[in-house]
Formats: sequence, C-alpha cells, structure tokens
Amino acid sequence: MFSWRAEVRPGVWVAFTDAAAGNLALHVGDDAAEVGRRRRAIEAAVGLDGRPFRYMNQVHGNDVAGIGAASAAGSGAAAPTADAPTADAMVSFGEPLAVMVADCVPVVLVGDRTGGATPVLAVVHAGRPGVASGVVPAAVLRMRELGAAEISAWIGPSVCGRCYEVPEDMRDQVAARVPAARCTTSRGTPGLDLPAAVRAQLQDTGVRVEYSGGCTLEDDQLFSYRRDPNTGRFAGLVWTDAGTPAGTRRANEQTSG
Repeated sequence: MFSWRAEVRPGVWVAFTDAAAGNLALHVGDDAAEVGRRRRAIEAAVGLDGRPFRYMNQVHGNDVAGIGAASAAGSGAAAPTADAPTADAMVSFGEPLAVMVADCVPVVLVGDRTGGATPVLAVVHAGRPGVASGVVPAAVLRMRELGAAEISAWIGPSVCGRCYEVPEDMRDQVAARVPAARCTTSRGTPGLDLPAAVRAQLQDTGVRVEYSGGCTLEDDQLFSYRRDPNTGRFAGLVWTDAGTPAGTRRANEQTSG
C-alpha cells in the first residue's frame, strides 16, 4: 500500500502510496465509487478516525489553496472551497492533505511553529510547468505566512532526469528559470531533472530535504504516465495523529506496507 511511510515528527506522518493501493484519481476514467473506496481504505489504514484526506484538482499551475483555518490566512491563495480546490499546492494547520502524481514530483512539507502549536502541513504537485512557474517556492512562502519557522520536505517518487526526454527548446525554457533542471538522459538526449530542480528550489528557500524517492518510470510498483498513458495516480500524504497536534508515537518509524 505504501512505497514509503514514516513518522517524521512526533504525531506527524508522511507517506507515498504505490500501485498496490490502487488508483486514487477521479479524472482518469476509473469508477468513482471504487476510487472512493480506495481512498477510505487508506484513511482507515493510517488511523484518521473519520478525517478525510483533502485532494486537489491539479492543473499544472502555481496556486496555493488554504484548507480549513489556513484558508483565511496569508495571501495569494486559491479560493477556499468545500470540495477539492483547483490548485497545485495546499496548506493546512494539521488537516490531512494529499497530492496525486504519476511522473510529476509530489512534495510533502511540514513546518514547525513555536510554542508547540499545530504544525503547518503542505503538499505540492510539481510537474514541468509548476516547477518553471515556482509552485514549490510559492507553497513555502505561504507556509511561512502561516507561521512555519523550520520547514522540512519529502520528495516522492517521480520520473528521473535519466528518463525524462524533452525537446531541446523545452529544456532550455525550463532551465532558464531553474538551472538545476537541465540534464542529459541516459540516451544522450536533452532531458529535464525535475527532482533536482525541486530540490534546488527547496534549498534556495531554506528548506531541508529529508527524503527523495526513486524513479516512477523505472519502478513498476508505481504508476507512470510515460510507461502507460492510461495509468492511475498514486499519492503523497501528510497527516497528524487524531486528537493531538504533536502525538507521542516514536519518530522516524518506517514501514514498507
């Protein structure tokens, strides 16, 4: 069910699902009832006690949506909605969040606040357009507006630079904005290294990267759009233990579920 899962702070968890958890997206032609069942199964597996993960309508932009109390704070946010917001990043004060991908970079962030306050959580969908337009720095800025001091990031599985071949002019356009994205594929053709670009953007904003996943195209246990355009989507997840903003479970527990 999970390619990686860990308690990254006491009572704060990050996970990335795998193909065994099934498709979690509603926009790929799957049966909506089955998608809902899979989403609820994940929520039950991680012990959300009835709290749902919030998902986005992802559009390869750089809008950041505030969820719950976070929707009323900060600036430059997408309009809050009771349904899935149209955005490519979300922030919350502890509400469970999810980001879906199948080659794009899923980024999960946790920002500690002073005085033991509920941490600021965030998820980011960083595809090629989002990387170029700065969706990752936009999410970090929003977290800081919400009081996050120390921020850490977990970069989930995505297509790697060895595998992501693009036209040379496209590589040049993205690399002009984020130089770390420029690469050459294993075939010697122009490529984009989106995980490296995201890592550079995080480091430039003072965020510590604590984990980076593998390549979706090289791992058949993960969904990959480049391997199969009819594929599903796996998710990056972040949540807090129910009833406490900073629970008491042992930090850094990892499972392969």
